[in-house]
Amino acid sequence: MQYGVVVPVYNHPDCLVALMAHLSQFELPVIVVNDGSEPGCTRILHELAGQYSSRMVLVEHCRNQGKGQAVMTGLSQADRMGLSHVLQLDADGQHDWQDVAKFLRISRENPQAMVIGQPVFDDSVPKGRLYGRYATHIWVWINSLSLDIKDSMCGFRVYPLAATLPILNSARFQPRMGFDSEILVRLKWNNVPFINVPTRVIYPAQGISHFDVWRDNFGLSKAHASLFAGMLIRLPQLLSRKFRGWIR
Repeated sequence: MQYGVVVPVYNHPDCLVALMAHLSQFELPVIVVNDGSEPGCTRILHELAGQYSSRMVLVEHCRNQGKGQAVMTGLSQADRMGLSHVLQLDADGQHDWQDVAKFLRISRENPQAMVIGQPVFDDSVPKGRLYGRYATHIWVWINSLSLDIKDSMCGFRVYPLAATLPILNSARFQPRMGFDSEILVRLKWNNVPFINVPTRVIYPAQGISHFDVWRDNFGLSKAHASLFAGMLIRLPQLLSRKFRGWIR
């Protein structure tokens, strides 16, 4: 098993230096995808690429294409580098970096599994964002016919590439926020096991969010509509699988 890290970045300059310093202790290749960031953030990324030239691979989009596309670019780059598993970690400072070792350990112990973060929020979470997540949770549970995916929107997870890449190459995904949920449902359709890992999530006071209420909610709605249609097509197979699980 060969592990690496993918970090999608779009105008999140504040945490990058500390994040790379933290990740360097694991001695893993770190693929940073610059998704069309502004010059100030791009300059920091170029400086870090020079500083960590033996570990950091910087891939750049000439224009912003969306977080989902940035992750897909990173996963494809990881495959070209011969990696088998990728830990995805967002660059916005919301996640507890101390859990990186835990995520890697759990994945190494369960290499076939998709390891996903199950957020433990504190009082800093905006209530609108918190309640909005539950609508997505419900659609994910419906579309996967499963409760195994506790939170499909957490950007802290480990992908097994052998299971993920065939799906990336065979389906069209929403390039922005809808990707995080959609890829998990499609992995579940393919009977990939899931492990949910509780992890602390905060919303920094000066944090930067690129969630666009209209654009991204529309994208999420399109993703869920597409998944619902796909679930109906696969319904006999999914129900048969659940029935076999019940009678074992």
